[in-house]
Amino acid sequence: MSLIRLDKYLADMQVGTRSEVKKLIRAGKVQLGGHICKNADEKFDPEQVAVMVDHVSVGYAAYEYFMLNKPKGCVSATEDPRYPTVLDYITEHKRKDLFPVGRLDLDTEGLLVITNDGALAHELLSPSKHIPKTYEAKIDGIVTETDVERFAQGIDIGEKKPTRPADLVILKANVISHVRITICEGKFHQIKRMFAAVGKPVLELKRISMGALQLDEGLATGEYRPLTEEEIGYLRQRG
Repeated sequence: MSLIRLDKYLADMQVGTRSEVKKLIRAGKVQLGGHICKNADEKFDPEQVAVMVDHVSVGYAAYEYFMLNKPKGCVSATEDPRYPTVLDYITEHKRKDLFPVGRLDLDTEGLLVITNDGALAHELLSPSKHIPKTYEAKIDGIVTETDVERFAQGIDIGEKKPTRPADLVILKANVISHVRITICEGKFHQIKRMFAAVGKPVLELKRISMGALQLDEGLATGEYRPLTEEEIGYLRQRG
């Protein structure tokens, strides 16, 4: 691993702002490799040298990966003047540069990956990758096999080209239908626009998977957990 400045390390690990950690360093409260270090721009290898602040170890995380079961009413952004953001739900983390991978609408729930790994996020969101994303939805109207066939052919949602073929599965056909739908692209409000095109508005929408990554059924709405190494591997294989 490349060397990193002591003040940047502490700021990245949210010990404080850059100016705050510099005060801690000047006050002799920071130990580097077991010795007090008062040099804020001292460079070291976090994988080889231990850091302590007031005798408390400050471990390093180059990247963090979380799975959030996003609730309704929050936005997929790092900050917003009107609504809470998905980052407000990630209360225990080391990095201060986390962001959501892609977006779910304000009223859409379900699987959302939160990380600071920009390269991985770029690969996962690349249109050329066609990573499948599966949702469960409640639809206002009786979804039919004709709809299934139309979705499999691609739907005209008012753009230059129809959507790519989508896999629509009817779980329950009734006045309020329950469906599962898998798409391989991420156009703005895509699923809502697809169902609007067949005259059947979406009432509720929840993402349950992204590639091989499945939403943890043990996570209540608004809860999160770190991704396992195996799950991170799923994402990297797709990226």
